[in-house]
Amino acid sequence: MHLFINSLAASAGGGLTYIRNVIPHLVAAPDVRLTVALSPGLRDEFNHFGQVEFIELDVPASRRFFYEQAVLPGIIRKQAADILLSAGNFALRKSPVPQILLSRNSLYTSEDFFHDLSSRREYRIWFETRLKGMIARRSIDWAAVTVAPSEAFADELRSWTSGKRAMAIHHGFDHDAFSADVSPLAPEVDEKLRAAGDGLKLLFVSHYNYYRNFETLISALPLVRKLLAPRPIRLLLTCKLSPGSNPGTYNTESAARLANRLGVSGMICELGTIPYGQLHQLYRQADIYVTPAYTETFAHPLVEAMSCGLPVAASDLPVHREICDEAALYFPRFSAQELASCVADIATSPERYAHLSAQGLKRAAVFSWRKHVDSLLALAHSLLVTRSSLTSVERSA
Repeated sequence: MHLFINSLAASAGGGLTYIRNVIPHLVAAPDVRLTVALSPGLRDEFNHFGQVEFIELDVPASRRFFYEQAVLPGIIRKQAADILLSAGNFALRKSPVPQILLSRNSLYTSEDFFHDLSSRREYRIWFETRLKGMIARRSIDWAAVTVAPSEAFADELRSWTSGKRAMAIHHGFDHDAFSADVSPLAPEVDEKLRAAGDGLKLLFVSHYNYYRNFETLISALPLVRKLLAPRPIRLLLTCKLSPGSNPGTYNTESAARLANRLGVSGMICELGTIPYGQLHQLYRQADIYVTPAYTETFAHPLVEAMSCGLPVAASDLPVHREICDEAALYFPRFSAQELASCVADIATSPERYAHLSAQGLKRAAVFSWRKHVDSLLALAHSLLVTRSSLTSVERSA
């Protein structure tokens, strides 16, 4: 089977994490030939996969969708591919082969996000997201099948599209690969971590964006400080709250102002972006993982944190409960008070801390990129069988 992956949209975050993890397992699969379309900036990262054909396409993000619709079908035909895996939320309208669409952007379905944008007067992002959402919804019609990374998000997609076909295949995790890089953290990062001292360290791994709900987390800090006084508290962030320090167009000024107004800027340790291979070192220097996100599709950092033994305090979303199960305490997504209470409950109870940590280690072991790829290939084979059967019927007629 010749599988063609369109990963032009994978540039950061979950998309890039996905491609990094599935390619090695697809390469190892028997009787699978792999072609991957990607941006030139990522090519060097995959140089060691000599058996994969990489097609480098330098396309600006603003033109990518139209380029894909016009050019990719011809490339797929020329490559004589059997199956197209569209990994960037949007499908080809006229794919020459059966198409599996990976849908993993819950912003298009989140009314919380649109309300948040309106309250911030971010009308351009509001309009652009609505427009992309229309295309994403149509893409589900264009694909042979849509795959979501969690059952919670698959349910959301089915509701959003009035019952269109969407199935869940959990994203995976490989603990050995995740913790393989033992190169030291950058000196400036290591210095910041040492300066954070021996207090309780909360960790949140994310670029700054609105839907990860940084403001609720920042609002909880003075409450955590009061509940756990006199114990020092530090919040470790893998981003910076200064303008222009993060990818994307999200404005950090409101978060920075809030931290200053609440007098908690000194509690926040802004580490900046940490290379993916070194993240395990950061998790192991933290005490509790916290996520206040108000929308998610899978949340890889939750699995990463659990695999490192961190107990989790997470916003009460169906997807968070699906991923963490009994390894987390949950709080209403916009409640700083309940977030602080969850953190205090974990920090003040060694028994609860140990229980959540042990549950997390067991839960993280459930997720496997090998299982994910096996399920994906089984789906691809079923589409080929269906296509072959339909072709035979057409020829007979």
